Amino acid sequence: MRAFLLAVTFLALPAAAQDLQQVYRDAKSYDAQYAAARHALQAGLEKLPQGRALILPTLNLSGNATNTRTETEPHNSALGAATLRDARSYGYSLSFSQPIYRKQNSLQYDQAEFQVKQAEATFAQAGQDLVVRVAQAYFDVLAAQDTLALVQAQKIAIGEQLAQARRNFEVGTATITDTHEAQARFDLSSAQEIAAQSDLETKKRALQQITGKEYAALKPLRPQVKLSPPNPLRMQTWVDLAEKQAYPVQIQESATEIANLEARRNSAGHYPTVDFVASYGWTSQTASQLSAVPSNVTSGVFGVQLGLPIYQGGAISSREREAAANYEKSKQDLENARRSTALSARQSYLAVTNGIAQVGALEQALVSSQSALDSNKLGYEVGVRINIDVLNAQQQLFSTRRDLAVARYNTITSHLKLKAAAGSLREEDLEEVNRALDR
Repeated sequence: MRAFLLAVTFLALPAAAQDLQQVYRDAKSYDAQYAAARHALQAGLEKLPQGRALILPTLNLSGNATNTRTETEPHNSALGAATLRDARSYGYSLSFSQPIYRKQNSLQYDQAEFQVKQAEATFAQAGQDLVVRVAQAYFDVLAAQDTLALVQAQKIAIGEQLAQARRNFEVGTATITDTHEAQARFDLSSAQEIAAQSDLETKKRALQQITGKEYAALKPLRPQVKLSPPNPLRMQTWVDLAEKQAYPVQIQESATEIANLEARRNSAGHYPTVDFVASYGWTSQTASQLSAVPSNVTSGVFGVQLGLPIYQGGAISSREREAAANYEKSKQDLENARRSTALSARQSYLAVTNGIAQVGALEQALVSSQSALDSNKLGYEVGVRINIDVLNAQQQLFSTRRDLAVARYNTITSHLKLKAAAGSLREEDLEEVNRALDR
């Protein structure tokens, strides 16, 4: 027991240990998935000015400069002489157009508003995912550290039991079987130690992929931390929240509205369009094909322009049917998103409540396992227990310690996942978990 406490203290409380909040800040500035989501949001926000541009006026300026060489040679020279004329001209034209009635454009502007909402919900979902991924990776490292510490402590305890078995065999108070059993357990613990070290390195690299840093130590949970149940305590409340405000649902709701507007936009392809148009132009020319007299020409035009699609080979009707089918698909995708988030909320809720119950049971089992080990050690010393009984009791104690640590970590991450399923996970929730760590 003393060796176990020394091993846990050495691994869990080194100097300059980083807490969960610091690790999260590192991940927020480094993680590639979150950075990609941030740029995707910036791109999505541009949909609104693009949609607005469709209902605003357009103004274009163009200029030109030409040089025309014209040679004229009559078939009958008696009727006229051959001529050669070089004509140069230059000028500019300014055109203006303001949509008056373009149903497709106004619907596309409405789509842009939902595309922005979709981009914002997608980014918020990425933020929640980052919180969960950081917490999961953080506690995976702690769990691997605990497992390694327990395996090493168990190896030390088995080594002590092996040495005692050898002494007892030498003085004739035990058989060689006790020594062989202890040796087998010691060799097994050595193999488990190697596997635990490898798993710890793997978990550290997984955390490093998110944060870009390799940490010398992480702050562990407080030894007697109390895990709180979900609030509210009723599962259906969490399910209702998930179906209403979970980010996957919000994303799909926006996608459904976009698909609905797309169907209406394609139907509007049959509608006429009305634009106010105006133009102003000025041209200066030295001559023309019809006249050798230089001139300046100024023109101004304004009016209303009507467009009416009559027939385009059936393309408009085909796109209309395609958009209608996509809208029906998006409605089913929305229903699937609601069902999936409801299932995720139920699973996470049960994981939290069952995890808390499991932690309580393992805490009691830990007390019982310690008592069983003490009793078996005493029985072995007085000859009513054999060495294998002590080894089994040691194995049970260390397995219970490991299971208890893992159950605590899993319950905490399940609580975060429950809030994420309901769309209510915030950075403040991570701060609350961080306060449960050792100082």
